[in-house]
Amino acid sequence: MILEGAQAGLSWLTILNKREGYRKAFADFDPEKVARFTEKRIEKILLDPGIVRNRLKVYAAVNNAKRFLEVQHEFGSFSNYIWGFVNGKPIVNKWKNPGQVPATSKQSDALSKDMLRRGFKFVGSTVMYAHMQACGLVNDHLVECFRYAQLQP
Repeated sequence: MILEGAQAGLSWLTILNKREGYRKAFADFDPEKVARFTEKRIEKILLDPGIVRNRLKVYAAVNNAKRFLEVQHEFGSFSNYIWGFVNGKPIVNKWKNPGQVPATSKQSDALSKDMLRRGFKFVGSTVMYAHMQACGLVNDHLVECFRYAQLQP
């Protein structure tokens, strides 16, 4: 989610090129470690050219790690929580061209709304739809893509 939040308003290529910088700056994406980041640590991260140095997004990543742990505690895992928005089964779309792939869905709208209610930041519907795609909750590969068939149950 750190990468999806960082990408908001930017190109994926920008974020993907900085992925290792994010991994290093955010303790291999360990939410327990990130949730404990101090103000001093955050200020150090904001000087790191290996990430996009957006103050709001960096603070959101630390905040979201705390919220992530709360959700984990409440639902047993973050996975249990997020899969509940698709009734435990991936949504398999049958897109034939890239123009058909949406940026949001009713499920990403609901997930975003619930996460915002829980205090998460940078989790708009578009960001959460990208997260749902990345985590396999939504299969938006085009039907002729080799990955589409590989991801079928």
